[in-house]
Amino acid sequence: MELPKLQPINGNQTKKPKILLLGDDFRLPSGIGTVSKEIILNSVKDFDWIQIGGAVNHPDAGKMLDISNDIQKETGVQDASVKLVPYNGYGDRNVLFALIHAEKPDAILHFTDPRYWTWLYELEHEIKTTYNIPIMYYSIWDDLPYPMWNAPFYGSCDLIMGISKQSDNIHREVLEQNGFGVYNYDDGDNKENTKLEWNEIITGYVPHGLNHNMYKPISSADELYKKYYSDIKEKNNIKFLVFWNNRNIRRKQPGDVILSFKRFREQLPKDQQDSVGLLMHTSIVDNNGTDLRAVWKNVAPDCKIIFSENKLSVPELNAMYNISDVVVNIASNEGWGLSSTEALLSGTPIINNVTGGLQDQCGFVDDNDNWIRFDGKFSTNHTGKYRKHGKWAIPVFPSNRSLQGSPQTPYIFDDRASFEDVANAIYRWWNTPVDEREDCGLEGRTFCLEKGLTSENMSSRMVEMIKFLINNPKEKRPKYTVTKIKSNRYQEMGIV
Repeated sequence: MELPKLQPINGNQTKKPKILLLGDDFRLPSGIGTVSKEIILNSVKDFDWIQIGGAVNHPDAGKMLDISNDIQKETGVQDASVKLVPYNGYGDRNVLFALIHAEKPDAILHFTDPRYWTWLYELEHEIKTTYNIPIMYYSIWDDLPYPMWNAPFYGSCDLIMGISKQSDNIHREVLEQNGFGVYNYDDGDNKENTKLEWNEIITGYVPHGLNHNMYKPISSADELYKKYYSDIKEKNNIKFLVFWNNRNIRRKQPGDVILSFKRFREQLPKDQQDSVGLLMHTSIVDNNGTDLRAVWKNVAPDCKIIFSENKLSVPELNAMYNISDVVVNIASNEGWGLSSTEALLSGTPIINNVTGGLQDQCGFVDDNDNWIRFDGKFSTNHTGKYRKHGKWAIPVFPSNRSLQGSPQTPYIFDDRASFEDVANAIYRWWNTPVDEREDCGLEGRTFCLEKGLTSENMSSRMVEMIKFLINNPKEKRPKYTVTKIKSNRYQEMGIV
């Protein structure tokens, strides 16, 4: 298990609350796993942790792992307590209640898609009335129209934290339109001795963040920098490198990334076309995506495309970001988009599709130069209401919105950026002087540090809100409640 280096913290303190975390095993490289690890490592001085860590065909399923010693060595928190219950799939009632009886957690934190954990929310009344344990949710929901079928999930929670500004707005609107009370933590001035009603749900914005001491600009004299510069750029005679680091799945649009790069290359003078390359750190073939080598050989055979499939350490991945000239993220749905954050912290400029949490990282500001916030009347910036953004980003506004659906997700927008627009954005960065491009990337890092897109801020913000919930318990929920769905305001808001 790779753990980031943290500064030692004095662990001498009183008994800490214990949090039961439900989600991807925090040792896994998924986005949920990566962020879960950062949350745990940066909050063990405040909380004890136990996790039901899910995975498909988990090799450690059936075990109970106490990894407190490893965490203590890495963090310097001498009383750090972290336990892990690996699980095939998404947990169940029996393992949950076994842990409740054995570990007596003070709160439950759910972090992933609620549709795969419906059994948890079906147990809401038993969890709260029998065991008096609040339920908290770190939500990744990424797009409109407002998911009204999620109202029972959201309404079962005592605290909902949104990973993006759009997610935070979605929670507030869905709850309010379905008759729940909302305590907006971001707007509350006087939080001492707050009395919360049983049907009030605390909401607030907790942006994703990564370790800024691990993802950072490094010198060209750094050994890893030299290695990857030599292996990728020098070996392939590449002067301008486009980097794409995502899983090979449909919503990440890997095929469109290749098409975009091909179209960008065609815009260049003939003598410059062989000096540009595309680096794709992903599985070349994925059953949930496509065969990228086949796409390359048949659609863009003249392009220099380098595939990277091996698992990389954070320092190795950071070196890849540092040798890259621009990072592209054009997912059609995206709760946050960690590769964009990794790029910015590394000092590399980005191209983002304007959807979900990718909007936050573009740094859009309103007419008063305030970082935009969404509400019921302004629910997304995909239409380009506000065009002013950070110098570190070239946003690509969706050219097409398709309403997709399934039995589990009746409707959600699929926001697709055209590969022609993405190609033009790559060309703009290629045509930007090197010094100016590097300065833009460094401004992006400053933006992340100032706006709290770091693991340290994410965790401290979460700790603050969880402690607020624990210190201000709500009135006991009635044994039975009914969710009343009100008429929505989609037409009024102009989103359909």
